[in-house]
Amino acid sequence: MDFLQFNKIKSSLRKFFLPDLQGVSRSRILELKNTYRGERAFIIGNGPSLNEYTFGLNRIYLMFDELGFKTNFLVSVNQLLLKQCAEEINRLKIPKFISSFASDYISLDRNTVFIKSLGDPQFSTDLTRGIWEGATVTYVAMQVAYYLGFSEVILIGVDHNFKTKGTPHKIVEQRKDDPNHFSPKYFKGMKWQLPDLPTSELAYRLSRYQFESDGRKIVDATVGGKLKVFPKVKYEELFKVHNQISTQ
Repeated sequence: MDFLQFNKIKSSLRKFFLPDLQGVSRSRILELKNTYRGERAFIIGNGPSLNEYTFGLNRIYLMFDELGFKTNFLVSVNQLLLKQCAEEINRLKIPKFISSFASDYISLDRNTVFIKSLGDPQFSTDLTRGIWEGATVTYVAMQVAYYLGFSEVILIGVDHNFKTKGTPHKIVEQRKDDPNHFSPKYFKGMKWQLPDLPTSELAYRLSRYQFESDGRKIVDATVGGKLKVFPKVKYEELFKVHNQISTQ
């Protein structure tokens, strides 16, 4: 049996067992609903150590040693990134929310749930149905945070600004140091898709509407960020208010 034949057989078996894989993820997702109701969470691309619940995105684990902590959750849905970084992501021992498109190379271990991607613009309040990616993993993390019940989400390191310009979603190879992320190694030597900021902004507006309609909120504590969808807050003020509430 040659390599091509083996891959075809493996792909057929994967399709046969996929409904069960989705069933396991659905069961896990249902168990998680509203488990953090009333808490607040940080969605970070790059940030300092925090004694809070934190969502990391894509390759945030490159900063774990420098940060001195691991994020509570990892969210990653870009198929191109997941395929290239599968080995690293499979080694992570934290709860992971992963696109079901990556089920061929991301293991369904006890820390992983697969989420189906939906085609139409929407904010999903039910992860078992799937999510719209909104052209940014940050938006996916917002939907996960909503489903888990977080009442307040704080954005950190969401610059909404890229030095590399070009056609949205175009696949390019980053041969030199990466100037667009917290680490020059982030996409160095890898392929990635150029951002689609207008679609991301549409997604963020949907997210703000959904959170505020339910008496929750998303605020943006990114220093110098270009995103204008969410109310801005000063990072240092977040802990003053929170500490005052905690001691009352």
